Amino acid sequence: MIFFVALSFRKNILELPKGKLISVGGAEDKGTDLEQGFIQRNRLNFFELGILKRFVDEVGGVEKRIEVITTASSIPAEVGENYLDAFGKIGCTNVGVIDIRKREDVFNEDYISRIKNAQGVMFSGGDQLRLTSIFGGTDIYNVLHDRYMNEDGFVIAGTSAGAMAMSNTMIYQGKSELAHLKGEVKITTGLAFVGNVIIDSHFDKRGRFNRLAQAVASNPQCTGIGLGEDTGVIVTSGNHLEVVGSGAVVIVDGKDIRHSNITDVSIGEPIAVENLRVSILVRGNQYLLKERKFIANEEAVSS
Repeated sequence: MIFFVALSFRKNILELPKGKLISVGGAEDKGTDLEQGFIQRNRLNFFELGILKRFVDEVGGVEKRIEVITTASSIPAEVGENYLDAFGKIGCTNVGVIDIRKREDVFNEDYISRIKNAQGVMFSGGDQLRLTSIFGGTDIYNVLHDRYMNEDGFVIAGTSAGAMAMSNTMIYQGKSELAHLKGEVKITTGLAFVGNVIIDSHFDKRGRFNRLAQAVASNPQCTGIGLGEDTGVIVTSGNHLEVVGSGAVVIVDGKDIRHSNITDVSIGEPIAVENLRVSILVRGNQYLLKERKFIANEEAVSS
């Protein structure tokens, strides 16, 4: 019996997901300036290069069913309408908004049925702790996870908080200006669609390098992914990252850390870390998580 359980566990570890993830750093270009709180961002042609357009392409086209989950947001009605308008500009007519406000809502059979019938699901921004505390261990989460693991063409996307919740190790709190101090970066378990990564969003605009660096220094097995605004990664087979959007993605690799004082200093004291490896990726660049390998555009074309 013990041998059988061990084999089953190993099989699950080695199993590659057939679906795709799209993690976006927030403030993705929706073809509108209605989103609050972001004054300036790089512009791109929404209809040709936009991340939402790529999301629609990945799910199979404008006729496929898409559900937007606004649980993380404090203004779900406004956010939902914004996404309906954005997807409408692309030509989508089969888009719904699911506004789950509390854990009791996830037991709604209609919501579960809608998730079962969607080809793509997108989590909006807001508070990532709302996502993990409301969805963790529920039937809706199990449906999402099972479909992501077993169905070709099924896509889960998330922006800002929705992106940060995708990893198994999740930052849920940490002020940028204090992130060099031990204990200021709070970490918990995420939704775990992708393993051994930590995702941070609004990375450049909110100065979150120290935040992600402390998270990686505390968990060197994990690769840090810092997503710039209007920038994202498409994750295939749980390993292959392709950068999309108008900004940059910062990879923070802690595998070769040598000196670190993070276990020695007291809470509230500055941390020191030697030999973090940093890569900066832009649209078209790729990265392999397991191999910890950067792939430039020209390498991707020739391979």
